[in-house]
Amino acid sequence: MRVHMTYVNHLPPLNRQFVAHFGEMGSRWGINRTVGQMYALIFLSPRPLNADEIAETLEFSRSNVSMGLKELQAWRLVKLSHQPGDRREYFEAPKDVWEIFRVLAEERRRREIEPTLSMLRMALLEEPSSDEERHAQERMREMHELIDRLMTWFDDVQRLAPETAMQLMGMGTAVTRVLEFKDRLTGKASAATKGKDAGV
Repeated sequence: MRVHMTYVNHLPPLNRQFVAHFGEMGSRWGINRTVGQMYALIFLSPRPLNADEIAETLEFSRSNVSMGLKELQAWRLVKLSHQPGDRREYFEAPKDVWEIFRVLAEERRRREIEPTLSMLRMALLEEPSSDEERHAQERMREMHELIDRLMTWFDDVQRLAPETAMQLMGMGTAVTRVLEFKDRLTGKASAATKGKDAGV
């Protein structure tokens, strides 16, 4: 089987591996292979790159690079800049990986989650005309509540400083243990209350 190499040999092996992987994963993330490899190259670059450099390094056509850069700009994953005495446009990825994650999550929310929430809200306003529709509407209500809670949590995390957000994620199982402890206390409190009401 012939392997199509879309980058030249002067990229370091580690960089080539990263670029190739992003190309493979691109389609799973909703972008094509070309755009995935372009972003990986820009992300790893220690300096801003212009379209000619990207096309030469990845051996892409200038038109494909131009279209890919427009898509990356639409996703807000690259920033445009200019160099003194150079009319060409240069592109770089945000330095803070948390900022990249935040922007990517916001864009996916706008493109995918919000239309789904809008559809679910409209469906929940409908008056069901059969048992089948009532069952379907209840399932949709459960989905809406879950997504809505996740988005509320996401908004709260978005407002945190990057350092605080990273600490929160690093807590991992500690948060789970606290919630389980709270549930046990709540369960005991509820049982005690029921016992008191029953005259126990």
